[in-house]
Amino acid sequence: MVGNYITSFIGFMPADDPKIVVYVAIDNPKGAVAYGGTIAAPIARNILEDTIPILNIKKREGGFLKEYRYFDTKYKMVEDVVGLTPKEAREKLKDFNIEYSGTGDKIISMSPSAGSSVPVGSTIRLMLEQ
Repeated sequence: MVGNYITSFIGFMPADDPKIVVYVAIDNPKGAVAYGGTIAAPIARNILEDTIPILNIKKREGGFLKEYRYFDTKYKMVEDVVGLTPKEAREKLKDFNIEYSGTGDKIISMSPSAGSSVPVGSTIRLMLEQ
């Protein structure tokens, strides 16, 4: 049928010694530009990022940071706030939205975990002691 597309993206990591390959295909995407890089790639990125701690993939030295262009989604590393007060956590996570669970004065866990690279403005869920 005219106008129906399948967008796809394939990715792997680490680049020099692949441990995982992810292929994402979206059948007939709606409401967006039908390019694999804009539709399927973000899904693949989330899957790949979630496997980093599972496969114990360590950050390599000697790489380079991405230079962002105006329309690029900017990513930031999530700082560890476990053990801090909600006020202290807000100061450290000022580039993110924060969602709390619990009513205590101390953070006991967080999601995504410390060290994760997530888009600026994402929601960080903090669990307070009961």
